[in-house]
Amino acid sequence: MGISLNPASLLSGQGLDVSSLVDQLLNQKSGQLTEWQNEQTTLEQQAGLLKSINDDLSKLADAVTALSDPLGALTAQTATSSNTGIVTATAQTNAVAGSDSIVVNNLATAGLLYTDSLTGGADASVLPPGQTSADLKLQIGGASGTPADIQITAGSNDTLSTLAQSINAQSTANKWGITASVVTDADGARLSIVSQATGQPGALEITNNTTSLNFAEPMGGANASVTIDGTPYHYTTNSFTTEAMPGVTLNLAGAAPNTTVQVAVGPDVQQATSAINNFVSAYNQVINDTNQQYAVDPATDSQGPLGPDSALRGLQSSLMQDVT
Repeated sequence: MGISLNPASLLSGQGLDVSSLVDQLLNQKSGQLTEWQNEQTTLEQQAGLLKSINDDLSKLADAVTALSDPLGALTAQTATSSNTGIVTATAQTNAVAGSDSIVVNNLATAGLLYTDSLTGGADASVLPPGQTSADLKLQIGGASGTPADIQITAGSNDTLSTLAQSINAQSTANKWGITASVVTDADGARLSIVSQATGQPGALEITNNTTSLNFAEPMGGANASVTIDGTPYHYTTNSFTTEAMPGVTLNLAGAAPNTTVQVAVGPDVQQATSAINNFVSAYNQVINDTNQQYAVDPATDSQGPLGPDSALRGLQSSLMQDVT
């Protein structure tokens, strides 16, 4: 083990120098331990660098996927409007490039019913004097739509507030698609009934009313009306796809019968540029991190911890060939 003994000490009868032996043994073991520690440090450095390069490769793979996706950034289309206060648009990859003229005559609206104000507020009775029951029938969605029959009973749903609650409960249970509420203003309180759908499916009409409530003429429930390249179209909502512009969704924001809006469809240059920039950045990151391992440190005259790794050299060569 390379332990040295002092003969003079032995001959003089002094025995072995325990302290000296311990120091020699520890020094030998410490040298081996230091070597192992240095190897461990190198392995930890290599592991950290490999993880970093692996992360770089994952980002590069994502960037390549984005470029190669047939429905991705390089095939993306965009739609721009000359007046976003009237109409905006989004385009799918199958949208046809070009420009269309659009006039928004009117928006799709929800149906609305409301009564005259009652001075009694939300607790005002909706039954005629002396009656203990009444009936209120609605037609939702026009003649071919859904009938809604609301029976009113004293002590149950005979005030504005309890009637509104009753209508909402029945609407949920029967899927009528209407919402009732009590609206209070300076003149008193009134019952309001609004359809949850726009256009003709949301049109509301009173077909029978034996309550003491007086309803104003129904409002809303009209389809959106647009003219696209001179041809009129009608839609039940304000956001729709149209056969006149395949692959394009129009979103109506306001009606302007006397204003023509141009909606242009073409390649989404911004998406394509962003995807290409992401690829270039990810590729350069991998190459730079790899090249650093082969750079020689003048102070130590040695490469990085992964410099001797032949697999890394192969990766570098492969990446350079692939991008070419």
